Amino acid sequence: HYYITNNLSKMLSSHLKRLAKLTVTQAARCLHTTGVVQSGAGPHNALLSHLEEDENKADMAWEFTEENKDRCTGIIAQYPDGHQQAAAIPLLDLAQRQHGGWLPLAAMNHVAAVLDMAPMRIYEVATFYTMFNRNPVGKYHVQICTTTPCMLRDSDMVVRACKENLGIGMGETTADKLFTVCEVECLGACVNAPMMQVNDAYYEDLSEEDVHEILDGLREGRTPKPGSRIDRFASEPINGLTSLTSPPTGPGFGMREDL
Repeated sequence: HYYITNNLSKMLSSHLKRLAKLTVTQAARCLHTTGVVQSGAGPHNALLSHLEEDENKADMAWEFTEENKDRCTGIIAQYPDGHQQAAAIPLLDLAQRQHGGWLPLAAMNHVAAVLDMAPMRIYEVATFYTMFNRNPVGKYHVQICTTTPCMLRDSDMVVRACKENLGIGMGETTADKLFTVCEVECLGACVNAPMMQVNDAYYEDLSEEDVHEILDGLREGRTPKPGSRIDRFASEPINGLTSLTSPPTGPGFGMREDL
């Protein structure tokens, strides 16, 4: 035991000495520096401490609309007595939709009050899940997946096209508050890569022309048809079906005649 402990101590000491020699620049390279973290106004991943701003004051009046109060009642009723706190995520989502796509601190506090929870428990949920934006976003929140499958299908092209069309960088919002664009991790549409999400809509199998057409359409007030841009159904093979190509057999297929 002494031999193992002594060797571990020497290894740790050696490692700490190497770290101490790193320059600030070298150390910074170890940090995650994608657009998600540097998102500024758009993404969820802002400072974890609250900063008072005119549009996000802790004592700002905020409550659900009458229509959304009825929705809250319906959502909470889906959970057994004593487990209403399980409605935290759907109520935060409802609050975010009511507030234009992002969650001010006052909205989080109101959800905590509705569910009789400590506000900190709500903050923990809102800061953990990337679906919640804690800074204002544009009317159209454009999220570009750049994880491995999309990267292999040229998600960099989607990023370039968005930057070119909108005139902003990752994590930024256009001056007219119409678009916010950011880079995100896997959105679960790997088979239809490359893709991007605009609010609740998925746009898949994108070409550069598709990206410009979608953004131009949204800017002009139209709603481009979501889904695959090459008209394949769901995630079927890009070259057509390779199985289930004939009608299914009827009852009794393959059974012995005497049964």
